[in-house]
Amino acid sequence: MDLQYQLKAGSYYLYDMREAPSAVTGERRFKLKTDTVAIAFDLHTGEVHQHGSPTRIQSWATTARRRLRAAGAIDIANDIVVVSGPLPVDELNKCLWISGYCRRMFKRLASLPHGKLQAANQPRRRAAA
Repeated sequence: MDLQYQLKAGSYYLYDMREAPSAVTGERRFKLKTDTVAIAFDLHTGEVHQHGSPTRIQSWATTARRRLRAAGAIDIANDIVVVSGPLPVDELNKCLWISGYCRRMFKRLASLPHGKLQAANQPRRRAAA
């Protein structure tokens, strides 16, 4: 639970929660700021390989797949999956914190809400009369 994504002003910020907040501002220094986020993981185990900006993660996955295929590990190369876009922050953080969670998230990917829609933007429920 050391790394944590937060959504602020439409951007994803990655923080290392082990670092102490600034004495002046009271906030931690962010490790990454990106408009969309990507996560690369193993399809069968759900193990997270990399996460961050989509361009870097796609590049990492392409290189890793190429090297694995060259070494004869075609099945392992085919198991590397990259998911990117405006993913819900709570789902991203669960992928980082819970071993194997990415596999479960991937199965529900089509039904996940847009990651940048805040709870305040959702329609309000009317109280029962």
